[in-house]
Amino acid sequence: MQQEKMFNDQRGFTLIEILVVVVILGILAGIVVPKLLDRPDEARRTKAAVQIKSIEEAVSLFKLDNGFYPTTEQGLDALVTKPERGRIPKRYRDGGYLKKIPSDPWENKYIYLSPGIHSEYDVISYGADGEPGGEGNDADINSWEIE
Repeated sequence: MQQEKMFNDQRGFTLIEILVVVVILGILAGIVVPKLLDRPDEARRTKAAVQIKSIEEAVSLFKLDNGFYPTTEQGLDALVTKPERGRIPKRYRDGGYLKKIPSDPWENKYIYLSPGIHSEYDVISYGADGEPGGEGNDADINSWEIE
C-alpha cells in the first residue's frame, strides 16, 4: 500500500508548464540575440585588446628571462621561436612564450615596435580597415591605451 502511495505522490511537469517555459525562453532569445548580433565590431575590438594584453604578458616574460625586449626586427616571432639575428637571448624558454602569434580579429598582423614610440615597446592593431589611424571601428587599438 505504501508503495502505491509513493508512486502516486510523484509529480512531473505538465505540458502547459513546459510550454510556458519554452515561450519565455523564446521571448528572451528574441530580445537578447539581436542585441548581441548588433555588436560584432565591438566584440572584435574587445578581442583585439585581450590579444594585445596576452602578447604584452609574453613580451614581459621574455624580458624577465633575458633582460631585454625583442627588437622590432625580431618582431613577435621572437615569442614563438628563439631569435637567430640581432641580440640573441641566452635564457630563452623552451617552447617559447606563445604557441603562435595570433592575427588580429580582422586577420591582420599585429604591429610590434621596440623601442616603442609610447613606451619600451608598442603593440598595435590597425582595426577593421587595416590602415593606420581611422575612426570608429577603423580606429587603431594601441597597447598604451588599453587599461
